[in-house]
Order: sequence, then C-alpha cells, then structure tokens
Amino acid sequence: MKKFIFLLLAAVSLQAATFAQSDKYAATMQKNLAMFDSAKTAEDFTKLANTFERIGDAEKTQWLPYYYAGLALTTAGWMPTLKDKDGNATKINALCDKAESIATADADKAEILSVRNMAATQQMLVDPQSRYMSYGATANQVLEKAIKLDPNNPRLYYLQGMSLFGTPEQFGGGKAKAKPVFEKAVELYKQAKPKDLYPRWGQQQAEEMVKQCQ
Repeated sequence: MKKFIFLLLAAVSLQAATFAQSDKYAATMQKNLAMFDSAKTAEDFTKLANTFERIGDAEKTQWLPYYYAGLALTTAGWMPTLKDKDGNATKINALCDKAESIATADADKAEILSVRNMAATQQMLVDPQSRYMSYGATANQVLEKAIKLDPNNPRLYYLQGMSLFGTPEQFGGGKAKAKPVFEKAVELYKQAKPKDLYPRWGQQQAEEMVKQCQ
C-alpha cells in the first residue's frame, strides 16, 4: 500500500511539474510573440529570431519556436536594410529544418513551408530575371506542396495571391488573377480558429490586397 501511495504521489508530482513547465513555455512564447508588434528594424527581428531559436533549443520538442524564429527572419528579409538575403534565407531554411524534424501534423508542416516559400521568394527578388527559374520555381513548389498538405490554411492563399499580384499579366499574373485568391484567403481567415500560440498573421494584409485589386 505504501508503495502504491509513493508511486501515486510521484506521478502527481511529475504531472504538476509538466504543467508548470508547459505554463512557463506558453508565457515565454506569448511574451515574445507580442514583440512582433513592437519590432521595427531588421536588427530587431533578427534578435527576436535568436530568442525564439533559444526557446526551441531549450524545449527540444516544440516546433513553433523554430517556426517563429524563421518568420521573424523573413520579416527582416522584406526590409531593404537587410542586404544579405541569401545568408538570411540559409538561416531561415536551417530553422525550418529544425521545425520539420519535430512537427508531425500535415497542417504544421504546411505552416513551415509557408516560411520556406517566403525565403525562396526573397532570394528570387534579389535578381528576378536570373533567379526566377531557380528560386522562383522553388517558391512555387513549396507553396503547392503546402496547399496539398493543408488546403484550408489562409496564409498559403495570401502568399499565392502575392505571387500572382507581382507577376506581370503576360506571364499569367496581375490583379485580376490575384483578386479571387486574396478573397479566398480572407474567407478562410474568417473561418479559422487557430489554437493558442499558433500562427494568425496575414488577415489584415490579405484584406488590404483585395482592395488594391479593385
């Protein structure tokens, strides 16, 4: 009987410790996710990425910190002040590798691929004429793969719409082609019910792009 009580108490203590660790992780993540709103410069986002990567390295079983580290670097990558787009993209893909080694659900893998899409797009935009057939193709391929994994992810259609919007009409793009894709993204954003800590970005941008396509 004493042995049973000891094992029961040990199990309860372990469960309490697990919950405490989970609460600490959630609080740390929420604190740093809020910093996406206050970060302004490429340096700010790079520092934020480093923080998320440290969280991932400490947790070891959570893919979201690596995802957000990659997302922070892609945000920096859109800024003209960040000069080394290729080096930044290499780091982003390394973070995606870490996230993908942990993620198991198709929807989670699709989120990670959205970050890979942006990294490849940023590399392509360094020199669109010479890089479209390489990095442009990679960006399209990973996005198509992501949509197959999770066809209800609004961020994927927002990114697809951005690709079409930036592609000249004579090459199959333009506002008319992009508008219904942005509209689909907006509708999916309205239906989405993301879990705590899961990605929510893009709805405001997609709504703005619908207006720009009028």
